[in-house]
Amino acid sequence: MHQLPAAYQNYLASQTQHVVDAVRPVLLQSAADQRHGVRITYNTGPTGHQAHLDESIPYGEIVEDID
Repeated sequence: MHQLPAAYQNYLASQTQHVVDAVRPVLLQSAADQRHGVRITYNTGPTGHQAHLDESIPYGEIVEDID
């Protein structure tokens, strides 16, 4: 398994367990591919935080948005 980039580790360390559970699989996928960064969106509805790979974001970086 690839080690997570520092930005990913720092992000996870500053989040609640609920957020970590929601976004960690995508961060692991990004680390495995090492091609794209991750966009994390927050919805005020029942879905909460969601993450997806984003080819416009360099690998190892996270961009947060409100959806």
